[in-house]
Amino acid sequence: MSNSWYERHILPYLIDLACGIEPVRQQRDKIVPRAEGRILEIGIGTGLNMCHYDRAKVGKITGLDPAVQMHRLALKRIAQAGLDVDLVGLSAERIPLDDASFDCVVITYTLCSITDPGAALNEMRRVLKPGGRLLFCEHGLAPDESVRRWQDRLTPYWKKIGGGCHLNRDIAALIAEAGFACRDLQTTYLPGPRPLTYNYWGEAVPA
Repeated sequence: MSNSWYERHILPYLIDLACGIEPVRQQRDKIVPRAEGRILEIGIGTGLNMCHYDRAKVGKITGLDPAVQMHRLALKRIAQAGLDVDLVGLSAERIPLDDASFDCVVITYTLCSITDPGAALNEMRRVLKPGGRLLFCEHGLAPDESVRRWQDRLTPYWKKIGGGCHLNRDIAALIAEAGFACRDLQTTYLPGPRPLTYNYWGEAVPA
């Protein structure tokens, strides 16, 4: 079984299942309904955020994700939600969109798997309008040293089965290093194995 076959036919459904569990759905619901206006969603994946948007506040959504094998599932959820969404099958490190063109950027459970998260966050800052907001919900580096050690041990193996997912990225530091200021950063462990479940969420603005 080749890795490419796995990534095309198996991984989209595994990610859809893992990222659709109830604790993760509750996290999405803390962030996605805040989005308004013209929205860029980074890592739209299988469209799990679609049911969380507030249709009364949303104008148009551009969904960016290089994993085009996930777009078929995303299109079903877009149709069910009745949202106006354009899908772009490209990576976030070089976003092919104009400067200062979005009111909000939404990113949920995606920074873990972007090859160069710093470059991607710089691009997100570039495409935000003055006063625009980055809305984020991610898993990453835990505060407890014993958990961190397990995250470091597991990440090389986890990346191979999880579509490049890193368990040990410091989400708050990455956002700050890209020139954002967090307004209401919150963190907690979700139910489940601690190396996999430390969550960060909130909103940030260009500093």
